[in-house]
Amino acid sequence: MYKQMKARGEDVVGFGAGEPDFPTPERIKAAGIAAIMGDHTRYTPASGLPSLKEAACLRLKLDCGVEYTPDQIVVASGAKHNVYIALMTLCNPGDEVVILAPYWVSYSEMVQQAGAVPVIVAATEAQQFKVSAAQLEAAITENTKVVMLNSPSNPTGMVYSREELQAIADVCVRRNVYVIADEIYCNLIYDDLEFVSFASLGEDVKERTILINGVSKSYAMTGWRVGYAAANKQIAKVMGNYLSHSTSAPSTVSQYAAIEALTGTQEDIDAMRLEFQERRDHLVERMNRIEGVSCLRPQGAFYVMMNMESFIGKEMYGQMIHDDVDFAKLFLEKGKVATVPCSSFAAPGYIRWSYATSMREIDKGLDRLEQFIKNA
Repeated sequence: MYKQMKARGEDVVGFGAGEPDFPTPERIKAAGIAAIMGDHTRYTPASGLPSLKEAACLRLKLDCGVEYTPDQIVVASGAKHNVYIALMTLCNPGDEVVILAPYWVSYSEMVQQAGAVPVIVAATEAQQFKVSAAQLEAAITENTKVVMLNSPSNPTGMVYSREELQAIADVCVRRNVYVIADEIYCNLIYDDLEFVSFASLGEDVKERTILINGVSKSYAMTGWRVGYAAANKQIAKVMGNYLSHSTSAPSTVSQYAAIEALTGTQEDIDAMRLEFQERRDHLVERMNRIEGVSCLRPQGAFYVMMNMESFIGKEMYGQMIHDDVDFAKLFLEKGKVATVPCSSFAAPGYIRWSYATSMREIDKGLDRLEQFIKNA
Protein backbone atom coordinates (compact mmCIF):
# COMPACT_ATOMS: atom_id res chain seq x y z
CA MET A 1 0.00 0.00 0.00
CA TYR A 2 2.89 2.36 0.85
CA LYS A 3 4.43 1.89 -2.61
CA GLN A 4 1.07 2.43 -4.30
CA MET A 5 0.52 5.66 -2.38
CA LYS A 6 4.04 6.78 -3.24
CA ALA A 7 3.45 5.97 -6.91
CA ARG A 8 0.32 8.15 -6.85
CA GLY A 9 2.44 11.05 -5.70
CA GLU A 10 1.21 11.13 -2.11
CA ASP A 11 3.54 12.57 0.51
CA VAL A 12 4.15 9.38 2.48
CA VAL A 13 7.05 8.87 4.89
CA GLY A 14 8.52 5.37 5.03
CA PHE A 15 10.07 3.69 8.07
CA GLY A 16 9.80 0.11 6.89
CA ALA A 17 13.05 -0.38 5.02
CA GLY A 18 15.54 -2.81 6.52
CA GLU A 19 18.49 -1.39 4.66
CA PRO A 20 20.91 1.51 5.13
CA ASP A 21 20.01 4.68 3.25
CA PHE A 22 23.69 5.41 2.61
CA PRO A 23 25.26 4.73 -0.79
CA THR A 24 27.72 1.86 -1.10
CA PRO A 25 31.18 3.35 -0.32
CA GLU A 26 33.13 4.51 -3.37
CA ARG A 27 36.02 2.10 -2.80
CA ILE A 28 33.64 -0.85 -2.94
CA LYS A 29 31.86 0.39 -6.06
CA ALA A 30 35.26 0.90 -7.70
CA ALA A 31 36.20 -2.70 -6.92
CA GLY A 32 33.02 -3.90 -8.60
CA ILE A 33 33.71 -1.77 -11.67
CA ALA A 34 37.31 -3.02 -11.77
CA ALA A 35 36.05 -6.61 -11.70
CA ILE A 36 33.85 -5.91 -14.73
CA MET A 37 36.61 -4.13 -16.63
CA GLY A 38 39.05 -6.94 -15.75
CA ASP A 39 36.63 -9.52 -17.16
CA HIS A 40 36.07 -11.19 -13.80
CA THR A 41 32.61 -12.19 -14.94
CA ARG A 42 32.73 -15.98 -15.12
CA TYR A 43 31.49 -18.60 -12.70
CA THR A 44 33.25 -18.98 -9.38
CA PRO A 45 33.27 -22.11 -7.19
CA ALA A 46 29.73 -22.80 -5.97
CA SER A 47 30.51 -21.80 -2.37
CA GLY A 48 32.40 -18.64 -3.32
CA LEU A 49 35.78 -17.28 -4.37
CA PRO A 50 38.66 -18.61 -2.25
CA SER A 51 39.90 -15.03 -1.79
CA LEU A 52 36.48 -13.95 -0.49
CA LYS A 53 36.47 -16.85 1.96
CA GLU A 54 39.87 -15.70 3.20
CA ALA A 55 38.53 -12.16 3.56
CA ALA A 56 35.58 -13.46 5.58
CA CYS A 57 37.98 -15.34 7.87
CA LEU A 58 39.95 -12.14 8.40
CA ARG A 59 36.84 -10.12 9.25
CA LEU A 60 35.47 -12.76 11.61
CA LYS A 61 38.77 -12.85 13.47
CA LEU A 62 39.05 -9.05 13.74
CA ASP A 63 35.39 -8.22 14.43
CA CYS A 64 34.11 -11.32 16.20
CA GLY A 65 37.19 -12.88 17.78
CA VAL A 66 36.64 -16.26 16.12
CA GLU A 67 39.04 -18.13 13.85
CA TYR A 68 37.92 -20.11 10.83
CA THR A 69 39.67 -21.55 7.79
CA PRO A 70 38.41 -20.94 4.23
CA ASP A 71 37.00 -24.47 3.98
CA GLN A 72 34.63 -23.56 6.82
CA ILE A 73 33.15 -20.59 4.92
CA VAL A 74 30.16 -20.73 2.58
CA VAL A 75 29.36 -17.68 0.43
CA ALA A 76 25.76 -17.29 -0.75
CA SER A 77 23.34 -14.68 -2.09
CA GLY A 78 22.92 -12.76 1.15
CA ALA A 79 22.77 -13.65 4.83
CA LYS A 80 19.11 -14.64 4.34
CA HIS A 81 20.15 -17.22 1.77
CA ASN A 82 22.72 -18.64 4.16
CA VAL A 83 20.12 -19.01 6.92
CA TYR A 84 17.92 -20.91 4.49
CA ILE A 85 20.75 -23.17 3.34
CA ALA A 86 21.76 -23.88 6.94
CA LEU A 87 18.19 -24.95 7.78
CA MET A 88 17.96 -27.13 4.68
CA THR A 89 21.26 -28.75 5.66
CA LEU A 90 20.44 -29.39 9.31
CA CYS A 91 16.72 -30.19 9.37
CA ASN A 92 14.72 -33.27 8.54
CA PRO A 93 10.91 -33.31 8.35
CA GLY A 94 9.44 -33.16 11.84
CA ASP A 95 12.52 -31.67 13.53
CA GLU A 96 11.81 -28.75 15.83
CA VAL A 97 13.59 -25.40 15.53
CA VAL A 98 13.39 -23.07 18.52
CA ILE A 99 13.25 -19.42 17.43
CA LEU A 100 14.05 -16.76 20.01
CA ALA A 101 11.49 -13.98 19.61
CA PRO A 102 10.80 -11.25 18.71
CA TYR A 103 12.30 -12.54 15.47
CA TRP A 104 12.65 -11.62 11.83
CA VAL A 105 9.53 -12.90 10.09
CA SER A 106 11.33 -15.04 7.49
CA TYR A 107 12.83 -17.37 10.11
CA SER A 108 9.64 -19.32 10.77
CA GLU A 109 8.78 -19.45 7.07
CA MET A 110 12.20 -20.86 6.19
CA VAL A 111 11.94 -23.45 8.98
CA GLN A 112 8.66 -24.66 7.50
CA GLN A 113 10.14 -24.73 4.01
CA ALA A 114 12.78 -27.09 5.38
CA GLY A 115 9.99 -29.37 6.61
CA ALA A 116 10.70 -28.58 10.25
CA VAL A 117 8.44 -27.19 12.98
CA PRO A 118 9.04 -23.66 14.34
CA VAL A 119 8.79 -23.37 18.13
CA ILE A 120 8.51 -19.72 19.14
CA VAL A 121 9.89 -18.64 22.53
CA ALA A 122 9.13 -14.98 23.14
CA ALA A 123 10.67 -12.41 25.46
CA THR A 124 8.74 -9.44 26.81
CA GLU A 125 9.67 -5.78 26.89
CA ALA A 126 10.34 -6.19 30.63
CA GLN A 127 13.07 -8.66 29.59
CA GLN A 128 14.41 -6.13 27.08
CA PHE A 129 13.08 -8.55 24.45
CA LYS A 130 15.80 -11.11 25.32
CA VAL A 131 14.88 -14.75 25.95
CA SER A 132 16.34 -16.31 29.09
CA ALA A 133 18.25 -19.58 29.26
CA ALA A 134 15.47 -20.98 31.46
CA GLN A 135 12.86 -20.21 28.79
CA LEU A 136 15.03 -21.88 26.17
CA GLU A 137 15.61 -24.96 28.34
CA ALA A 138 11.87 -25.38 28.84
CA ALA A 139 11.23 -25.26 25.08
CA ILE A 140 13.78 -27.88 24.03
CA THR A 141 12.49 -31.42 23.46
CA GLU A 142 13.94 -34.63 22.08
CA ASN A 143 12.90 -33.38 18.63
CA THR A 144 14.78 -30.07 18.84
CA LYS A 145 17.51 -29.81 16.22
CA VAL A 146 18.30 -26.10 16.02
CA VAL A 147 18.03 -22.86 18.00
CA MET A 148 17.87 -19.59 16.04
CA LEU A 149 19.36 -16.46 17.59
CA ASN A 150 19.74 -12.95 16.17
CA SER A 151 21.93 -10.41 18.02
CA PRO A 152 21.83 -7.47 17.42
CA SER A 153 18.19 -8.13 16.74
CA ASN A 154 15.82 -7.31 13.96
CA PRO A 155 13.22 -6.07 14.97
CA THR A 156 14.14 -5.04 18.53
CA GLY A 157 17.65 -3.64 18.14
CA MET A 158 18.62 -5.32 21.41
CA VAL A 159 21.96 -7.05 22.00
CA TYR A 160 22.51 -10.14 24.15
CA SER A 161 25.29 -9.69 26.71
CA ARG A 162 28.18 -12.11 27.19
CA GLU A 163 26.53 -13.52 30.32
CA GLU A 164 23.17 -13.99 28.60
CA LEU A 165 24.77 -15.68 25.60
CA GLN A 166 26.90 -17.93 27.78
CA ALA A 167 23.83 -19.13 29.66
CA ILE A 168 22.10 -19.91 26.36
CA ALA A 169 25.24 -21.61 25.04
CA ASP A 170 25.44 -23.83 28.12
CA VAL A 171 21.90 -25.04 27.45
CA CYS A 172 22.60 -25.72 23.79
CA VAL A 173 25.78 -27.69 24.51
CA ARG A 174 24.14 -29.69 27.30
CA ARG A 175 21.11 -30.50 25.13
CA ASN A 176 23.29 -31.07 22.03
CA VAL A 177 21.47 -28.78 19.62
CA TYR A 178 22.82 -26.64 16.80
CA VAL A 179 22.61 -22.84 16.84
CA ILE A 180 22.13 -20.60 13.82
CA ALA A 181 23.57 -17.31 15.08
CA ASP A 182 22.56 -14.47 12.76
CA GLU A 183 25.08 -11.70 13.42
CA ILE A 184 24.54 -9.61 10.30
CA TYR A 185 24.27 -6.40 12.40
CA CYS A 186 27.44 -7.08 14.42
CA ASN A 187 29.14 -3.85 13.34
CA LEU A 188 26.15 -1.68 14.18
CA ILE A 189 26.52 -1.54 17.97
CA TYR A 190 26.15 1.69 19.95
CA ASP A 191 27.38 3.33 23.16
CA ASP A 192 30.65 1.34 23.07
CA LEU A 193 28.71 -1.78 24.02
CA GLU A 194 30.61 -5.05 23.71
CA PHE A 195 29.58 -7.29 20.82
CA VAL A 196 29.99 -10.97 21.62
CA SER A 197 29.89 -13.51 18.82
CA PHE A 198 28.10 -16.68 19.87
CA ALA A 199 30.80 -18.86 18.31
CA SER A 200 33.45 -17.20 20.48
CA LEU A 201 32.10 -18.76 23.68
CA GLY A 202 34.14 -21.97 23.46
CA GLU A 203 35.06 -24.80 21.11
CA ASP A 204 32.01 -26.88 22.04
CA VAL A 205 29.82 -23.90 21.21
CA LYS A 206 31.65 -23.11 17.99
CA GLU A 207 31.34 -26.72 16.80
CA ARG A 208 27.54 -26.48 17.08
CA THR A 209 27.23 -22.96 15.64
CA ILE A 210 26.46 -21.86 12.11
CA LEU A 211 27.46 -18.22 12.20
CA ILE A 212 25.71 -15.97 9.67
CA ASN A 213 27.12 -12.67 8.45
CA GLY A 214 27.57 -10.63 5.29
CA VAL A 215 28.18 -7.24 3.74
CA SER A 216 24.64 -5.91 3.29
CA LYS A 217 24.02 -3.97 6.50
CA SER A 218 27.50 -2.85 7.58
CA TYR A 219 28.65 -1.72 4.14
CA ALA A 220 25.34 -0.52 2.63
CA MET A 221 25.49 -3.32 0.06
CA THR A 222 22.01 -4.83 0.30
CA GLY A 223 21.51 -5.11 -3.45
CA TRP A 224 24.90 -6.71 -4.07
CA ARG A 225 23.56 -9.92 -2.46
CA VAL A 226 26.59 -11.38 -0.70
CA GLY A 227 26.46 -13.13 2.65
CA TYR A 228 28.56 -15.82 4.25
CA ALA A 229 28.24 -18.56 6.83
CA ALA A 230 30.94 -20.10 9.03
CA ALA A 231 30.51 -23.61 10.40
CA ASN A 232 32.38 -26.80 11.13
CA LYS A 233 33.90 -28.38 8.03
CA GLN A 234 31.29 -31.10 7.65
CA ILE A 235 28.34 -28.71 7.75
CA ALA A 236 30.13 -26.21 5.50
CA LYS A 237 30.76 -28.94 2.93
CA VAL A 238 27.11 -30.01 2.88
CA MET A 239 25.97 -26.39 2.62
CA GLY A 240 28.36 -25.97 -0.32
CA ASN A 241 26.91 -29.08 -1.96
CA TYR A 242 23.41 -27.68 -1.55
CA LEU A 243 24.52 -24.48 -3.27
CA SER A 244 26.13 -26.36 -6.14
CA HIS A 245 22.83 -28.04 -6.95
CA SER A 246 20.64 -24.96 -6.49
CA THR A 247 21.74 -21.38 -7.11
CA SER A 248 25.54 -21.79 -7.13
CA ALA A 249 27.57 -18.76 -6.02
CA PRO A 250 26.45 -15.10 -6.01
CA SER A 251 27.41 -12.68 -8.78
CA THR A 252 31.16 -12.80 -9.40
CA VAL A 253 31.30 -9.00 -9.61
CA SER A 254 29.57 -8.71 -6.24
CA GLN A 255 32.04 -11.12 -4.70
CA TYR A 256 35.00 -8.99 -5.79
CA ALA A 257 33.30 -5.91 -4.36
CA ALA A 258 32.72 -7.81 -1.10
CA ILE A 259 36.45 -8.64 -0.86
CA GLU A 260 37.21 -4.92 -0.89
CA ALA A 261 34.49 -4.29 1.68
CA LEU A 262 35.93 -6.82 4.11
CA THR A 263 39.64 -6.16 3.62
CA GLY A 264 39.78 -2.41 2.96
CA THR A 265 39.54 0.48 5.39
CA GLN A 266 36.63 0.22 7.81
CA GLU A 267 36.29 3.98 8.29
CA ASP A 268 33.06 4.08 6.27
CA ILE A 269 31.46 1.68 8.76
CA ASP A 270 32.43 3.95 11.65
CA ALA A 271 30.90 6.98 9.94
CA MET A 272 27.61 5.17 9.26
CA ARG A 273 27.44 3.81 12.79
CA LEU A 274 27.89 7.27 14.32
CA GLU A 275 25.12 8.65 12.11
CA PHE A 276 22.81 5.79 13.03
CA GLN A 277 23.50 6.36 16.72
CA GLU A 278 22.63 10.05 16.42
CA ARG A 279 19.38 9.20 14.66
CA ARG A 280 18.55 6.58 17.28
CA ASP A 281 19.09 9.00 20.13
CA HIS A 282 16.88 11.62 18.51
CA LEU A 283 14.10 9.18 17.59
CA VAL A 284 13.98 7.54 21.02
CA GLU A 285 14.02 10.84 22.90
CA ARG A 286 11.19 12.32 20.83
CA MET A 287 9.09 9.16 20.69
CA ASN A 288 9.13 8.77 24.47
CA ARG A 289 7.71 12.29 24.82
CA ILE A 290 4.63 11.46 22.74
CA GLU A 291 1.59 10.56 24.82
CA GLY A 292 0.38 6.99 24.46
CA VAL A 293 3.52 5.45 22.97
CA SER A 294 6.96 4.51 24.25
CA CYS A 295 10.06 2.57 23.26
CA LEU A 296 13.20 1.02 24.68
CA ARG A 297 16.56 2.41 23.65
CA PRO A 298 17.93 -0.09 21.11
CA GLN A 299 21.56 -1.13 21.46
CA GLY A 300 22.27 -2.09 17.86
CA ALA A 301 20.96 -2.49 14.29
CA PHE A 302 18.68 0.39 13.13
CA TYR A 303 15.22 -0.40 14.47
CA VAL A 304 13.00 0.88 17.27
CA MET A 305 10.08 -1.10 18.67
CA MET A 306 7.29 1.33 19.54
CA ASN A 307 4.86 0.15 22.22
CA MET A 308 1.33 1.14 21.13
CA GLU A 309 -0.63 -1.21 23.43
CA SER A 310 -2.47 1.71 25.07
CA PHE A 311 -4.51 2.14 21.88
CA ILE A 312 -5.69 -1.47 21.64
CA GLY A 313 -9.43 -1.67 22.29
CA LYS A 314 -9.91 2.03 21.60
CA GLU A 315 -11.49 3.82 18.69
CA MET A 316 -9.44 6.05 16.38
CA TYR A 317 -10.88 7.93 13.41
CA GLY A 318 -14.10 5.95 13.79
CA GLN A 319 -12.33 2.59 13.68
CA MET A 320 -11.67 0.12 16.49
CA ILE A 321 -8.01 -0.69 17.05
CA HIS A 322 -7.86 -4.42 17.71
CA ASP A 323 -4.11 -4.82 17.32
CA ASP A 324 -0.87 -3.37 15.96
CA VAL A 325 -1.89 -4.27 12.41
CA ASP A 326 -4.97 -2.05 12.68
CA PHE A 327 -2.88 0.77 14.14
CA ALA A 328 -0.20 0.57 11.42
CA LYS A 329 -2.79 0.46 8.64
CA LEU A 330 -4.66 3.46 10.01
CA PHE A 331 -1.42 5.35 10.63
CA LEU A 332 -0.54 4.88 6.98
CA GLU A 333 -3.99 5.89 5.75
CA LYS A 334 -4.53 8.90 8.01
CA GLY A 335 -1.03 9.85 9.12
CA LYS A 336 0.76 9.08 5.83
CA VAL A 337 3.51 7.16 7.65
CA ALA A 338 4.53 3.59 6.78
CA THR A 339 5.74 1.39 9.63
CA VAL A 340 5.78 -2.36 10.27
CA PRO A 341 3.35 -4.04 12.69
CA CYS A 342 5.18 -6.56 14.86
CA SER A 343 2.58 -9.29 15.27
CA SER A 344 4.39 -11.18 12.52
CA PHE A 345 7.59 -10.87 14.58
CA ALA A 346 5.84 -12.53 17.56
CA ALA A 347 5.57 -9.13 19.25
CA PRO A 348 1.91 -8.05 19.14
CA GLY A 349 1.24 -4.56 20.38
CA TYR A 350 4.37 -3.06 18.86
CA ILE A 351 5.29 -1.16 15.70
CA ARG A 352 8.77 -1.29 14.17
CA TRP A 353 10.35 1.93 12.94
CA SER A 354 13.57 1.81 10.92
CA TYR A 355 15.86 4.79 11.43
CA ALA A 356 17.78 3.99 8.27
CA THR A 357 16.49 7.29 6.93
CA SER A 358 17.39 10.94 7.26
CA MET A 359 16.91 13.03 10.39
CA ARG A 360 14.53 15.21 8.39
CA GLU A 361 12.33 12.22 7.59
CA ILE A 362 12.49 11.03 11.20
CA ASP A 363 11.21 14.39 12.44
CA LYS A 364 8.55 14.43 9.74
CA GLY A 365 7.34 10.99 10.78
CA LEU A 366 7.28 11.84 14.48
CA ASP A 367 5.46 15.11 13.82
CA ARG A 368 2.82 13.11 11.98
CA LEU A 369 2.63 10.55 14.79
CA GLU A 370 1.87 13.34 17.26
CA GLN A 371 -0.85 14.74 15.02
CA PHE A 372 -2.24 11.30 14.24
CA ILE A 373 -2.73 10.57 17.94
CA LYS A 374 -3.90 14.08 18.82
CA ASN A 375 -6.53 14.28 16.08
CA ALA A 376 -7.91 10.75 16.56
